[in-house]
Amino acid sequence: MRRNMIETVMGAVVLVVAVVFIVFAFRTTSIEGGAGGGYTLMVEFDDASGLTSGTDVRMAGVKVGSVVSQRLNPDTYFAEVSLSIDESIKLPSDTSARIIPEGLLGGNYVALEPGGAEDYLTDGQQIQFAQGTINVVDLLGRFIFSAAETATSSGGGQ
Repeated sequence: MRRNMIETVMGAVVLVVAVVFIVFAFRTTSIEGGAGGGYTLMVEFDDASGLTSGTDVRMAGVKVGSVVSQRLNPDTYFAEVSLSIDESIKLPSDTSARIIPEGLLGGNYVALEPGGAEDYLTDGQQIQFAQGTINVVDLLGRFIFSAAETATSSGGGQ
């Protein structure tokens, strides 16, 4: 009987620790937008590879928001990405957005670069200047083939 009581208490402790961990995880991950506050901006990228809901939006390396959603615009065939930005951050209307890799093997994030305009973007507006993901493998392939062409054309004339 005593052994069953110890097992029951240990099971309860494990459940309490799990609940505390889940609450901690939800409170420390600041997901802006929805109930969390902030304002929403739209941006269109020609290639939004590597972005998912919850991806960081950063300025000067500091997280200022997150990606809320993305969808394909059937008219332009661009990726429409919705960003939730912290309400304390006011972005000039000529702000630009780029998708930047975090590292060689890491994911991507959206980097915002503020412009110098005197008016600011408001909820629901679109960032006009955007640069999508740079495909490193494609870029490397182009470099290798252009170097091979250069070597072939200069070596063939000798």
